[in-house]
Amino acid sequence: MQCVILAGGLATRLWPATKLTPKSLIPINGRPFAEYQLASLAAQGITDVVFCVGYLGDQIREAIGTGSRFGVNVRYADEGKDLKGTGGGLRVALDAGLLSETFYVMYGDSFLPIPFAPVLESYSASEFRVLMTVMRNENLWDTSNVIFSPPKVEVYNKKPDEATRVRMRYIDYGLLVFARNLVAELIAFGEHIDLADVLKALSLSGMLAGFEVKERFYEIGSVAGISEFSQFAAQAGL
Repeated sequence: MQCVILAGGLATRLWPATKLTPKSLIPINGRPFAEYQLASLAAQGITDVVFCVGYLGDQIREAIGTGSRFGVNVRYADEGKDLKGTGGGLRVALDAGLLSETFYVMYGDSFLPIPFAPVLESYSASEFRVLMTVMRNENLWDTSNVIFSPPKVEVYNKKPDEATRVRMRYIDYGLLVFARNLVAELIAFGEHIDLADVLKALSLSGMLAGFEVKERFYEIGSVAGISEFSQFAAQAGL
């Protein structure tokens, strides 16, 4: 299986730390964060990795290279200076001929300590072309943004109205399974679009499967998140 890592954004919430260093290379206990992601993927037998890069992407290329020393094969889809958002980045990868027929998608600031294989098995057994992992959250780790009615995500919306917000008990966990042919259908060539908007539309049209996980996620998109992941990584011996 292939995993696409979306790592092209500006990471402005962490400026000035990420003004000159891409978020994927933020040092965690002396190692760039991306190394933790790649080691975790390799441990699960996922060796085909596509990094969607943009802002300071050359630094990621230089630091990670082919990925061989981490046990994976890394290729790059580069948005350049014309950042197209997380959805647009996927389209860039498609147009570069880098996407497998079916692939995982995760974000460049996420560490997900779960087995990926059951997620793929659920996707393969479903009739959906996109699957989102979700976790019961109750606004604990971040603001809940999902109404989950198994087997599908009924609503995914990061900016809901109040009536919808109070019904949201789950959160997007940060791991998706996508079909390559759907990327071309949903995201136009050269389009600037956030993947969250694509997923919202899919949920509202009844086309987004859901898979519930129990283990909490970690993220380095905030100062607090960096601290939490640093502690987790140290305790887990990563």
